Parts: sequence; structure tokens; C-alpha cells
Amino acid sequence: MNRIVFIGGKGGVGKTTCSSAFAVYCAKMGKKTLLVSTDPAHSISDLFEREIGLEIVNIRENLDAIEIDAEFESKKYIDSIKKNLKNIVSTVIVEEITRQLDAASISPGSHESAMFDKMMEIINEKEDQYDQIIFDTAPTGHTIRLLSLPELLGSWIDSLLMKRRKAVKLSKMANSQNPESVENDPIVKILTRRKNNMEKARNVMIDDKKLRFIFVLNAEKLPIEETKKAVEILKKYNIPVNELIVNRILPEQMQDDFWKNKKALEKKYLDEISEAFTSQKIIKLPLLQNDMRAQYIEKMAEYFKDVY
Repeated sequence: MNRIVFIGGKGGVGKTTCSSAFAVYCAKMGKKTLLVSTDPAHSISDLFEREIGLEIVNIRENLDAIEIDAEFESKKYIDSIKKNLKNIVSTVIVEEITRQLDAASISPGSHESAMFDKMMEIINEKEDQYDQIIFDTAPTGHTIRLLSLPELLGSWIDSLLMKRRKAVKLSKMANSQNPESVENDPIVKILTRRKNNMEKARNVMIDDKKLRFIFVLNAEKLPIEETKKAVEILKKYNIPVNELIVNRILPEQMQDDFWKNKKALEKKYLDEISEAFTSQKIIKLPLLQNDMRAQYIEKMAEYFKDVY
């Protein structure tokens, strides 16, 4: 099994339940496991019935967890830039840049960028500390945008680096300083470090020996269509999807006409899933009689023995 696993899918299909149950299964198998929630709803605290939060905490034997908060990470990142700027530019310029940074912090994509930075940090810094890192991701569209950020941000950072190196070089020449020491500039160092971290994370993401993507769906029309599109998009990023989890399968024996019709419809969609996803292993999880809570997660975890 790949060390890093992303579990994604359409909103409402049960990603958090599946991510948590898989994490519990891995931990029971003796693997040191980290469960990471990137979903703004942060339901893993509710599921495990305990506070988890922004720092890694141990929640069971061999199982740690963390909930990433995009708004918090965005503010932390902007604050760190402001702090660095105070040491290298004048007060007047700091005030102007601070206004621009405050505007940027609420612009579209800023939270996703901050979320990606935190995911990169976890992948880069924790990969060697855990046997298994499982990401409970946000709904499909959000997750795919996250995965596309290395390409988008990589070009943007290259552009910033080019402009900054040129400005520093001209400044040093004007002050009769050695123009070759551009790489010692604090902003160049920050941008270079971010670019290197991003490239390292991207290399992990496209390495099918390290990263695995599992999609969760229900046997219904919309989740099936969304999964088809997502699998095709991920192919463009060289990220294979090897498993699908079809969650909330109805019991075989139904008594009244309503549920008999629902079961017949489910069978039709299960057939469609089998025909559409011939390259993926399909894992079927039953609809539970009770809401998923900590006391039932062990039972759900047993179904993940087929993933290994």
C-alpha cells in the first residue's frame, strides 16, 4: 500500500466515514497512521467524539489525527510574510504591502493555496514518521483544484523570483555591491524554499508508488458521473485511481415496495459502476442501521481488508 492515500468524492457520499474507518483499520494492522482532514466541516472530531483540532494529536493506538483549517493557515502565512518584510523594507513600504496582503488574504483561491501549503508541509515533514498518511479531502472539485495548484503556483513563483532577482541585482549595482549575491536576499530565499517544497510535494503526488487516490461514491447517478469526470481529470495529472468505495449499499431483503424499488435502482447503478470502472477495484460498504459514531467505526474498518 502506498504511504500517502487521498480519499475523495462528491459531497455527502461518506468520505469522512470511509477515511476514518480506513485509518482505524491501518492502525489495527500495526501501522503508525496519521489521519488528516482537509474538509472545512471537520467531521472527524464529531465522528471520534473528541476534540482534534489544528495540531497532531493521538486518538488511538497507532493513530494520530489533525484537522487543517484553511482560514487559520492563510492568516498564519500572511502574518509570516508581514513579519519578514518588517526586517527588510522601509515602514512606508510595509504599510502599503500590508494593505495589499490583507486584500490578497480574502481573494479567491487564497484559502486553497494556504491549505495546499499545509498539506505540503505534512507530506514533506511527516512522510518518514508514519507508515500511512490518509487525507480526508474536501468535495471533488475542491480537491482537484488543490492538486492542480503546483502547476499554477509554480509559474507564479517563477515569475516572482525572476522579478525579485532582477530588482535586487539592480539595487546592488546602484549601491556598488556585488550583484552576484542575489540568492542571499531574504525574499528570494523564502520564494526559493516555497518553490522547492512545492516541487517535492508534486513529485510525491505524481509518484504512483507513494500516493494513492481512492474515490468514494454512492450507487446513484450524480456521484457516478462526478467520479467518472474526476478519474479522467486525475489521469491528466498522472494520478491513478485504483480503488472505488461504493458506500451505503442497501440490505438484500426489502419488505415494502418503496425499498424494493430503491434496491432495483441500486442494482442498475452498481452494474453501471462495474462497466464504467473496469480498471478499479470496487469495495462495497453497507448502509449502517445507526449514525456513524466512534463505537461503530471498528465494524466499518473490517471492510478495508480488501484494500491491502
